[in-house]
Amino acid sequence: MQTEVFSDLFPLLNTANPQTLEWLINVAVEYEYPADKTVLMEDAWGNAVYLLVSGWVKVRRTNGEDSVTIAILGPGDFFGEMAVLDESPRSTDVIALSPVKLLTISRERFIQILFKDPQLHHRMLQLMVRRIRQINIRLQMRSCPPAVKLAHTLVGLVENYGGSSHQDKEILYMPYQDLAQLTEITLDETTKIMQKLDEKQWIKINRSKNTIHILNFSQMVNLANMF
Repeated sequence: MQTEVFSDLFPLLNTANPQTLEWLINVAVEYEYPADKTVLMEDAWGNAVYLLVSGWVKVRRTNGEDSVTIAILGPGDFFGEMAVLDESPRSTDVIALSPVKLLTISRERFIQILFKDPQLHHRMLQLMVRRIRQINIRLQMRSCPPAVKLAHTLVGLVENYGGSSHQDKEILYMPYQDLAQLTEITLDETTKIMQKLDEKQWIKINRSKNTIHILNFSQMVNLANMF
């Protein structure tokens, strides 16, 4: 993979210097996982950072026999950094929602890179702060109507992973249970709202391609901002 492609694919790396990118390409190890495969197990020690080349994963927190989806990540994102940085066991599982291709960078090499490249270090802090802000917004929205909360979730997925042009606004058609847990509404509410959005032609669900195409993104944004 060329350094320019590497930088464009991963927002984490778009401020890294060329030497850092070249080094990352040389030390990264590629893995592929089928859908429904466990990529990372909770309580496993953090020994690597993972970069999503393609595919989608869900981040899941377990409590006894119950599990809750707390995040959905798509192409270009990364995970595993928290356990690497604080040298503790992972607090979540990561499960493939679709076939996944990812790159792994060992903890030792990733820490080494952060010390060598201040721009990469700063960029990682920016992206981690952005994740905290997103969590704060979700907390503020807990009293909002279910449709507003679901629209906010869909808009967030599109903005992070759905492409920059009108034609590219597609996200994974994921299990409604995961979408409901991520949004913190019930499965019944999620199903009814998605059906309504489909009927109003705000979205188009393509089950054969396993995608959700956002047809009326501006209206979806307006709905998401009603809190």
